Amino acid sequence: MEGTTIKKSWWKRNWKWVIPTGGCLVVILFIATIAGGIFGLANMMSNSKPQQDAMELVQQDARVIQLLGEPIETNGVTGGSFNSSNGFKTVKITIPIKGPKGEATLRVEGEGVGDKYTYQVIDVYSDEAETIINILETPDY
Repeated sequence: MEGTTIKKSWWKRNWKWVIPTGGCLVVILFIATIAGGIFGLANMMSNSKPQQDAMELVQQDARVIQLLGEPIETNGVTGGSFNSSNGFKTVKITIPIKGPKGEATLRVEGEGVGDKYTYQVIDVYSDEAETIINILETPDY
């Protein structure tokens, strides 16, 4: 009498490498998705009209130039929130900025429609100098 061999199923033969490999792949895809979302959101904030408007004003403000020196540029990731409802937008963001003389935080709050914004707050806060400069306020020289 001949012996018959029962061949194990593909799963029973390969489960020991499929589970760890598949699990690692799922974790990698999950992390990549989260990182992509964070990068996309940060990129959207960094290229926003409110940030561009505020940076333009800051780079021309004599008080900020005296505090930080020139050139003034961003120094990290923009944080905050953008909201939109029926075409009406609100923005509250903070932007780390730096110059040769130091670092500060630029705060922007405003609202608008399309690419036209009205700003209630654009100020620069320097922790080192313990100073807040209101960019929307014309200085009295």
